[in-house]
Amino acid sequence: MNRIAQAFDRDENKKLIAFITGGDPNIEMTRKLIIEMVRAGVDIIEIGIPFSDPAAEGPIIERANMRGIASGTTVNHLFEMVRDLRKTIQIPILFMTYANLIYAYGKEKFMKNCALAGIDGIIVPDLPLEEMGEFKSVGRQYNILQISMLAPTSTERIEKIVSDAEGFLYCVSSLGVTGMRSALEVTIGDLIEKVDRKLPCAIGFGISTPVQAREMSKLADDVIIGSAIVNLIEEHGEDAASPVAAFIKAVRKELDLRGVENNELIAY
Repeated sequence: MNRIAQAFDRDENKKLIAFITGGDPNIEMTRKLIIEMVRAGVDIIEIGIPFSDPAAEGPIIERANMRGIASGTTVNHLFEMVRDLRKTIQIPILFMTYANLIYAYGKEKFMKNCALAGIDGIIVPDLPLEEMGEFKSVGRQYNILQISMLAPTSTERIEKIVSDAEGFLYCVSSLGVTGMRSALEVTIGDLIEKVDRKLPCAIGFGISTPVQAREMSKLADDVIIGSAIVNLIEEHGEDAASPVAAFIKAVRKELDLRGVENNELIAY
């Protein structure tokens, strides 16, 4: 069984999925941050592969991509790092990347190396629904799941997206690119309620505070946090491990409180 399926099958707890850009500010710091985030309570790690044109990203993660590229981080460096992390970390690890990078690397080679390193799934935000099949067919040969994204604009394609989904659904909380937001739209909750789904749904894009994470967890099964973490890394650089871990612990506490308040959904 893929580790993603195991993570969601293990218990009914709200899952915390954390995003980090690989190589920001350098590859060794990325490794250290991932270890600290797991210790602080993250359930799934999502690693962004530095890319020169990250179309789905807002300014915070876009700058992180530039720092990752400047640090000399490559796809192969990230494969090596994940392989090393797998000596001690068993939670699911995903890559978030763009279609052109996979095409340039080679689909077969990329999926094979994902499997060898210990990657469990990929998220490709710029890949049209009609073109997902070719990546999925190769990924399934190596037990690499491709995570589908469900956005407020997906209304007419919900059934198709959900029927083809695997692992979990990445539910985009608001329109636009990634980034920290002072307030989040709740229309995604209405959308999620209409979805006839068999997979967990995790809300991402814009969750900036522990309280926002708790509120979003009321609408879906799990939460994804990226820009808030990357912003701390930008602010603290090589001293980011402690503030990032503290932030993760604060989010974890709010999600646990959410579970206490709604023990029919989650048990602690």
